[in-house]
Amino acid sequence: MDNGIIEKFKNAIDECSYIVFFGGAGVSTESGIPDFRSTDGLYSQKYKYPPETIVSHTFYTQKTEEFYEFYKDKMLFPDAEPNAAHRKLAELEKEGKLKAVVTQNIDGLHQKAGSKEVLELHGGVSRNYCTKCHKFFDLDYVVKSDGVPKCDQCGGIIKPDVVLYEEGLDSSVISRTIDHIAHADMLIIGGTSLIVYPAAGLIDYFNGKYLVVINMAPTPRDKQADILINGKIGEVFSRL
Repeated sequence: MDNGIIEKFKNAIDECSYIVFFGGAGVSTESGIPDFRSTDGLYSQKYKYPPETIVSHTFYTQKTEEFYEFYKDKMLFPDAEPNAAHRKLAELEKEGKLKAVVTQNIDGLHQKAGSKEVLELHGGVSRNYCTKCHKFFDLDYVVKSDGVPKCDQCGGIIKPDVVLYEEGLDSSVISRTIDHIAHADMLIIGGTSLIVYPAAGLIDYFNGKYLVVINMAPTPRDKQADILINGKIGEVFSRL
């Protein structure tokens, strides 16, 4: 990762006034949260059922106890802290340059770093609701509960406000994402393989000046990128 490309990225940021960030699991790996698809990610580990099956709506409804066993053990990281990428994005938003963070992550680290306009395509672990009376509960309540978390009001089962396989994305989050991306003069894609649809298809709405791709591995959008950086996103942002 040479200084020239970082300098080019810095200058492009200076030029732009409507930046949107589109990120995936690679943004949180430097905070100690494993991604799903890397060689040592969740999908490569062996369980009684494949992780894709466990984090599906059907599995959640039919085997709720086993869902929560996996969910609490492998998908919750309450002690994780934002890294340089999260912090820099929050800083750029404060400066008025960055207008939105669009994330496929569910860990809430962008909000923890101070970002305000965070569009969570796949929901977030910090919000949980009773499927019976719809009372909301925080992450701490779920973490501290034994087995399947139950509502302290009506006894109903609590579901995390995350998008499981077989569930649709939130239409209002999608429309706000499209609106931001369509207005952006810079779209930064970071820490994502861009293979999860429909999320990855949202970047087709970008028609601005600079498409920036930052990722460890190649992505389907590398050839279209005006600025392409192969590296860890936290390291890249720490040099801005």
